Amino acid sequence: MSAELSRGARVKPEDIYRWGPVWSRRVGWFLDHVWWNTKVYGAEHVPRSGPVIVASNHTGVIDGPLLHGAIPRGSHFIIKQEFWDSPLGFLMTLAGQIPVDRRNGRAALVVAQQMLKEGRAVGIFPEGNRGTGSVQSTRAGVAWLAVHGEAPVVPVACLGTRPAGKKVGYVPPPRARLHVVFGKPITVDTTRGEGGNRELMSRAMAQIHEGLAAHVEDAVRQTGVPLPTH
Repeated sequence: MSAELSRGARVKPEDIYRWGPVWSRRVGWFLDHVWWNTKVYGAEHVPRSGPVIVASNHTGVIDGPLLHGAIPRGSHFIIKQEFWDSPLGFLMTLAGQIPVDRRNGRAALVVAQQMLKEGRAVGIFPEGNRGTGSVQSTRAGVAWLAVHGEAPVVPVACLGTRPAGKKVGYVPPPRARLHVVFGKPITVDTTRGEGGNRELMSRAMAQIHEGLAAHVEDAVRQTGVPLPTH
């Protein structure tokens, strides 16, 4: 495995610039409200302090910067390490984002857990890949973070970033109307029953999955913006 491909597997808490979101969130805000025309709903649901996980559906390539600028506080997103391989990859490091090797994401989760222990906001796309955004499935990482990071999960729907018929790499044109809808925080039940840790994680993952999927459905009805069909 090359050094580039192993970055996500080797990332440590000390590798993350805590000041990165200070400037990168401002860039995100500029993209949201100057370059594009983004309407943000429910920002009051994001706690202004303390640990919080912001979990969003994922349909388009711009969901990350869009959401980074819409969250009303600085955030560290878990992002696939391939973004670091581009000529502008160094900006991801300076922005304080967390690279994840999707073949072995444990290191990124440990870093994100430390961010939560420090009272920071962590962003994650539980579906793992861009798709229809209907949240038909979620990966276990978000449940692990919610349990071990002892943080509420704020569900989010990013809508309009990839209209029907557009490819997953589609970038909306300037002043495109986009929507970011925050929902009420989900607090997972961390009670350990007879099934132990496995049962706890399974229950947490189901709770987050159901909550996020329901929120996306509500957001589509609220905004009138449909999800892509594939």
